[in-house]
Amino acid sequence: MKAVVMAGGEGTRLRPMTANQPKPLLPVANRPIMEHVLRLLKRHRVTETVVTLQFLAALVRNYFGDGDELGMNLQYATEDIPLGTAGSVKNAADRLRDGRFLVISGDALTDIDLTDMVRFHRETSALVTIGLKRVPNPLEFGIIIVDETGRVQRFLEKPTWGQVFSDTVNTGVYVMEPEVLDHVAGGEPVDWSADVFPRLLDAGAPIYGYVADGYWEDVGTHESYLKAHADALSGRVRLDLGGFELSPGVWVAESASVDPDAVLKGPLLIGDYAKVEAGAELREFTVLGNNAVVREGAFLHRAVVHDNVYLGPGAHLRGCVIGKSTDVMSGARIEEDAVIGDECVIESEAYISSGVRVYPFKTIEAGAVVNTSVIWESRGQRSLFGPRGVSGLVNVEITPELCVRLASAYATTLKKGAQVVTSRDSSLAARALKRAVISALTASAINVLDLEAAPLPVARFHTARESVAGGIALRTTAGDPQSADIVIMDDRGADLPAAAQRKLERVFSRQEFRRAFPGEIAELNYPARVVEDYTHELLRRIDMTGIDGMKVVVDCAGGTSSLVLPTLLGRVGVDVLTVNARLDDTSPTETLAERRRDLQRLSELVSSSRAAFGVRFDPVGERIALVDEMGQLIGEERALLVVLDLVAAERRGGRVALPVTTTRVAEQVCRFHGVQVRWTPTTLDALTSAAADHDMIFAGDGRGGFVVPEFSPAVDGLAAFMRLLGLVARTRLSLSQIDARIPLARLLKRTVPTRWAAKGAVMRSVIESVEAGPGRHRIDTTDGVRVTGDDGSWVLILPAATEPVTDLWAEAQDVDTAQALLERWARVVEQAAG
Repeated sequence: MKAVVMAGGEGTRLRPMTANQPKPLLPVANRPIMEHVLRLLKRHRVTETVVTLQFLAALVRNYFGDGDELGMNLQYATEDIPLGTAGSVKNAADRLRDGRFLVISGDALTDIDLTDMVRFHRETSALVTIGLKRVPNPLEFGIIIVDETGRVQRFLEKPTWGQVFSDTVNTGVYVMEPEVLDHVAGGEPVDWSADVFPRLLDAGAPIYGYVADGYWEDVGTHESYLKAHADALSGRVRLDLGGFELSPGVWVAESASVDPDAVLKGPLLIGDYAKVEAGAELREFTVLGNNAVVREGAFLHRAVVHDNVYLGPGAHLRGCVIGKSTDVMSGARIEEDAVIGDECVIESEAYISSGVRVYPFKTIEAGAVVNTSVIWESRGQRSLFGPRGVSGLVNVEITPELCVRLASAYATTLKKGAQVVTSRDSSLAARALKRAVISALTASAINVLDLEAAPLPVARFHTARESVAGGIALRTTAGDPQSADIVIMDDRGADLPAAAQRKLERVFSRQEFRRAFPGEIAELNYPARVVEDYTHELLRRIDMTGIDGMKVVVDCAGGTSSLVLPTLLGRVGVDVLTVNARLDDTSPTETLAERRRDLQRLSELVSSSRAAFGVRFDPVGERIALVDEMGQLIGEERALLVVLDLVAAERRGGRVALPVTTTRVAEQVCRFHGVQVRWTPTTLDALTSAAADHDMIFAGDGRGGFVVPEFSPAVDGLAAFMRLLGLVARTRLSLSQIDARIPLARLLKRTVPTRWAAKGAVMRSVIESVEAGPGRHRIDTTDGVRVTGDDGSWVLILPAATEPVTDLWAEAQDVDTAQALLERWARVVEQAAG
């Protein structure tokens, strides 16, 4: 039997360790990861191996040669361009046609029982068997669910937390029959999980999953790299560490020189020809590379030191990685999660702070205190983007420096000479931060159209124009005047989709920014007639007939909507009472108490003035709150149903887009008017993407955000208000009358604390509980897992993307049934979360 070892990866997330070497050559326990993979193959009597290469292919070929030193027969298949996981195997197809073969990644650490996996493959008569492993955090992998026989039922590549329906992931280890190569196109990028397997699954091909009991770790991040070493030293993975066990857990190569007065506290590993002097202290989970020197008084704890490194007297290393041929001079200190590249010099008494990345061939001067990465930097958080864009405390987390780096990363993803729209709210902080954004964009050859202070819908409208590539808006975080959000938009004016966010994060983390040559510095322009163009197009596309003589009350909340509403309302025949119609740069957002106070005032004004209704905009004009003609506040979820009923009653056909957390009363409203519902994930970009379909007549998020598809696919409070004026006028019903005719919703919500590491196990337990439970249920994995019973009751279990919690929604015919349903599934989540 032959094997294919895929060794073409760059390992960009592991830079600077992989800045000048391919990921398969990255050492784990003083041997390249790929060498551990080849030794595993040999243990299972697989010696005929084809190695697929692309990035720095010559380095891999030169290191392993023909494989004779390992008792292997290695052949190489080199790609001119990256061909993906399936394309790289197809590139070696002429050597794999003679029988069943095994595919394994050359940059993952594992001791999976390959012999048993092949047995399973043979007994199930599978076309493809996928090696599976249960992991705490499945976000970076393809998740898979199988039936009781092991046959694959569904899978999803690199999901969001809302899409996680299992913690069983694809390890990238496959057993395949040669016929599978007929389903892979040659000479072009093709991926097994994203392209080939879905087609085979749809065609009914026998694809099985083998859940492995052995160890598997995708060594893709600095955190997992250190974890792999700790697991190797702890014996969690079966590896040949070399050398002998000097004392329990202390492995020393035979050629190493260790002074008896050195302090060694295992588990640890000391490589060939390494030298440890008296007074040096090596503590738990330290790995010392070949030919490394540790002078007296040096201290190492959970440090991974590569080959040919010099550690001077009194050097202090804790939880860090030191690249090969680097010199760390006397008294230098390197803290947790720092990574030093190859052939660097860290001079005496230098201090490298936690999380700093120093790329190869750099010199850190004596006594320097380094708090930021040298050239490149990695951001120490789970994800750069949150539900409101990039958010944080002003001048603590969201600083001008961060704005420059983020805008530079965004510019790098665009073509030189492209145009980007910038805007802000009324706050002084947003004004200052926007200047940093503009300077970074123009310095990166991106032309800027600055709208200055403008409502977010206006910025989205101008970003969606043909000649614009994207936009950046800065705003104060809703309800938190100390924080700011950086909203980055694509060429549709919508928030960046998840794939584009990941691309930007990769550029940001690597800090590989494009800079313009002096003659390419771009221009900053202030477009004229910004508000006029927006209002003209809005009134052209929205039906405003029948509104003459209407009376409404509008609260601008001291935000940027006050810059547009006078022009907008001045062109229609509406009697308007406007409050807070000024820019308030000292209070750019409001607390919950202030919001309640202003809504109460709006209610009083509506009832006393006998207006048709009242509306309050958020400070950026994106979301609205409604008050009916009686002065009663309409809650956000109820407002969604009211506006939906108005739209559906007038259009009598088409589709509406709603997030899966919306009450199913919305379905009743739509069914009554002959309208269909498209359920979407809870993210804003999913809702706006759905709203762009040609037959969409409405979309809303249930939090005061409404989409008017005939004008824009983005959430737009100004457009929603103008549309509502026409709808209320033409229906000749008040908002309270419309609200009264809509059935009451019995939707309950609960939040269950869930450790990050347990989220995947929670979702797997949910799926298993549904399949094992009594009765028949329908499962929907649009976002999270939604379980619907025959009586129409449903529960949604959704892991939160930015917090260690799991959110649950339940709805039934009555509140007691909904509460019981919520309690039942909350117990499932709590038990799985431990």
